[in-house]
Amino acid sequence: MSNAVAAKPATAELGHAVTLMVRDRCLCLHVQRAARALARRFDDVFRPFDVTSGQFSLLMSLNRAEPPTLGNVAAVLAMDRTTLTAALKPLERRGLVKVAVDKEDRRSRRLSLTAAGRALLAKALPAWTATHDAIDQELGPHSPDDLQAALRALA
Repeated sequence: MSNAVAAKPATAELGHAVTLMVRDRCLCLHVQRAARALARRFDDVFRPFDVTSGQFSLLMSLNRAEPPTLGNVAAVLAMDRTTLTAALKPLERRGLVKVAVDKEDRRSRRLSLTAAGRALLAKALPAWTATHDAIDQELGPHSPDDLQAALRALA
């Protein structure tokens, strides 16, 4: 008889109590659930502007004096370059974002908001602010600043 057959399956030691412990302790699970809930909430708020919460964050990350590189924006948003490129395409088609070759490094791309992109952000910002204010109130005694600091520490 081989050791693999004679060995007790690992799943036999995983009682429901283990499942509950992981559910209650898993930071990844809780952060993912909170992120999905927040994304849904902001998606609802941004629907009249025809953008998602992710697109709003992407557009806002381009609101700079100098156009950032694709790599810089990917780092800020914790996205890989391929995912960012795919996310940019619909915004570029809508005329909200311009992607241009970097004049100093032709292999690199610079990203900038168009006038339409800036106008959309200006219209959507009051909805973002009001929603954020409401969420801050819902946190009750928990400080939004402390929560943001803890999340940045993990990022």
